[in-house]
Amino acid sequence: MTPRGVLIRRDAGIFGYERALDRVGLGPVAGVDEAGRGACAGPLVVAAVVLSPRGQRRLPRLADSKLLTEQVREEVYDDVLAAAADWSTVVIPAAEIDRTGVHVANICGMRRAVARLRDRPGYVLTDGFPVAGFGTESLAVVKGDRVAACVAAASIVAKVTRDRIMRALHPRYAEYDFAQHKGYVTAAHAAALARYGPCDEHRKSYVNVAAHAVPTGEARPSRLEDRVLATSAHGVTETA
Repeated sequence: MTPRGVLIRRDAGIFGYERALDRVGLGPVAGVDEAGRGACAGPLVVAAVVLSPRGQRRLPRLADSKLLTEQVREEVYDDVLAAAADWSTVVIPAAEIDRTGVHVANICGMRRAVARLRDRPGYVLTDGFPVAGFGTESLAVVKGDRVAACVAAASIVAKVTRDRIMRALHPRYAEYDFAQHKGYVTAAHAAALARYGPCDEHRKSYVNVAAHAVPTGEARPSRLEDRVLATSAHGVTETA
């Protein structure tokens, strides 16, 4: 599906949507995407990106963030910020996701990310599903993070931002190994949940997390942070 009156050639490449919309006066075009929707711990991060037409030549490796290695994502992240005319991120903590549900949090985050751009875009492209309330025209693009440059750029900004947050949380919650799986469900993460129960960064409304909640009045096995605090209180410093 394309905006009415806009023709996009099949061989136009990943920048085809932006160029076509710019030609008919609907630019600048913002792409919006999120990272962390499928995780059970950590925040949801939403990004909005407007790419500069002159900056497109700086992005030869631009692609859906899920198709890139972590190292390449970090490198392309820097390229995206250098090529962006405007960008913003919104970080939605686990507690807010529990209050509203992940889909509502996602939609609100997308609106907030676009609202934080310095200038209102002429058009907004979202990945996969339609979103109202941007204050401008918008279009949901199937597999947008693979076929629309601004959406792919937003996916990279959101993913790298969230990965950095999860790595920063790792020292405090080392037993869950957030630096490795970034809060997504893996066998190791499930085992840690079963042993220690959820921490403050887990999404308590998720079934797999709620199943391991520690009942009121029951003690949980001591986490690494608890052991460090306990030994430090007795004049001993413990390091991981």
